[in-house]
Amino acid sequence: MIRSELKKVKSFGLLFYFTVLLPFIAAVLYFGIFASDVYISESRFVVRSPDKPTTTGLGILLKSTGFNGGGDEVFVAQDYVVSRDALKALNRGDTFQTAYTRSQISFFDKFNSPVTGSSFEDLYKYYKKKVSVEHDTTSSITTLTVRAFTPQDARRFNEQLLEMAEAMVNQLNIRGRQDLIRFAQAEVDDAKQKARNAAAALSAYRNREGVIDPERQAQVQLQMISKLQDALIETNNQLLQLRAYTPQNPQIEVLSTRAKGLSREIDQQLGKVAGNSKSLSSTAAEYQRLALEAQFSDKNLASAMASLEEARNEARRKQAYVERIVEPNLPDKAIEPRRFRGILATLVVGLIIWGVASMLLAGIREHQD
Repeated sequence: MIRSELKKVKSFGLLFYFTVLLPFIAAVLYFGIFASDVYISESRFVVRSPDKPTTTGLGILLKSTGFNGGGDEVFVAQDYVVSRDALKALNRGDTFQTAYTRSQISFFDKFNSPVTGSSFEDLYKYYKKKVSVEHDTTSSITTLTVRAFTPQDARRFNEQLLEMAEAMVNQLNIRGRQDLIRFAQAEVDDAKQKARNAAAALSAYRNREGVIDPERQAQVQLQMISKLQDALIETNNQLLQLRAYTPQNPQIEVLSTRAKGLSREIDQQLGKVAGNSKSLSSTAAEYQRLALEAQFSDKNLASAMASLEEARNEARRKQAYVERIVEPNLPDKAIEPRRFRGILATLVVGLIIWGVASMLLAGIREHQD
């Protein structure tokens, strides 16, 4: 009986040793001796655009100055900062890797150790632990935080990441403006070509048929025919009067010849207006089709040029850019690790685990007995 009780006490003592005492000693050693001081540099920025609608408090404040919070550009900048491309640019010449492999950094905290590994993917995992980006949808403010083992490195990398985010937003602006204007310019070029083709077809038709405007020329011809008909009527009246009152008048022959000439001229002019394959009426249909195509091409060109100007104005309105609210600070004190908090948390968690495990172990032994 006494031996079993001693075994219980010994087992609970071992449990306390492994769940509470040993982790507590390890935490004291790590946080008290081995853990390196971590300096945190923080910056805040907002992506603004002249035409993006917003309903947030800060957005309304920005809108009063003529600008609104950016939309997709915010998330693009946020994702880019924590991407592999950003790490490659930041680590050009092994700058980032060197800053986190200095000899004064603890073995447990530095990169390129058995704990962290040495490949680029390992560096990227390490990078995501040192760089964080948080976006507040309420205020539209994005906070960039960089952790480093010297104040200078923390601020330097934060500044570089901010510049890279600004460059990315500017690149998106340029690409968006170029795409918007390029599409509109392509429509203008296409409309110009169609207008030139329509004008050339109409000009070739006029040269081929020898007419400028069949409808206007037909009006001129009809006016001429009307005058000739008036002259023919007057001549026939004179001829009837002479034949009725002076049948032997020599003017009868002259008037008769004139009437025949007027009739032939009227028939000839009518033939030019209608009645044969070369008449103005037969060429009017083709001319109207070509003229309508030319008019439609000109209107289409005017509409495309207006769209191009609108696209240019829209491109200027769509410009977004990064506005810094808080510049990267130079930390004067190491904020992490929180040594006392870490040691206390280890002790509390160990005690909780020990208490739960002790109760379970006691229940099992009681059930066995």
